[in-house]
Amino acid sequence: MAKIEPIPDKAALARVGERVRTRLQADEQVYRIESDVAELFAIGDFLSPDECNRLIAMIDAVAEPSPLYDMDYAAGFRTSYSGNLDPGDPFVAGISRRIDDLLGLPAEVGEAVQGQRYMPGQQFKPHNDWFYTTEKYWQIERRRGGQRSWTGMVFLNDVEQGGETHFVNVGIKIQPRQGVLLVWNNALPDGSPNEGTLHAGTPVEAGTKYVITKWYRTRKWG
Repeated sequence: MAKIEPIPDKAALARVGERVRTRLQADEQVYRIESDVAELFAIGDFLSPDECNRLIAMIDAVAEPSPLYDMDYAAGFRTSYSGNLDPGDPFVAGISRRIDDLLGLPAEVGEAVQGQRYMPGQQFKPHNDWFYTTEKYWQIERRRGGQRSWTGMVFLNDVEQGGETHFVNVGIKIQPRQGVLLVWNNALPDGSPNEGTLHAGTPVEAGTKYVITKWYRTRKWG
């Protein structure tokens, strides 16, 4: 009989999932997006217009072609520009802490806040945020904090046309609206990676799209 390998970080993902789920469901400001496929939540007006505009200027200052493991920018899978915001900046640290507090997760398990900019025609094709543990890069990420548990993403501006976040298996497209925070669990309740979280940044057709994203691990990041 073939040996069944355990799923890395499965127990930790289940524990974190339960903790965050319970916290979000008890928060009256949090709206749960109905789905049997993935756990998705939204919070309106999480950031003010002034905060969003300040973050947009910061993204413009650090944005470079977005990288992917084993795939360069020219491949066309992810054509946005992105960059990590300075975690030592008090303003950035304050925004990051607010996301931590909403989810009830310690700051040490959160990655640096990343800003992303999409110009007309740019996109991020369907992907999952969790790591494929059969790939070579997993050995690096395992030491850097393990599997990703939750994702938090804030839309920093309205987009004239296009640029929706499309959860492919859920069957919904979420239009960018300034200040709205989306959060989702990258795992199933039992801690297995959830294929239902497959999502895409659809091509921007008119205007520019700005977002910030923060990913959380099962252990201390870095």
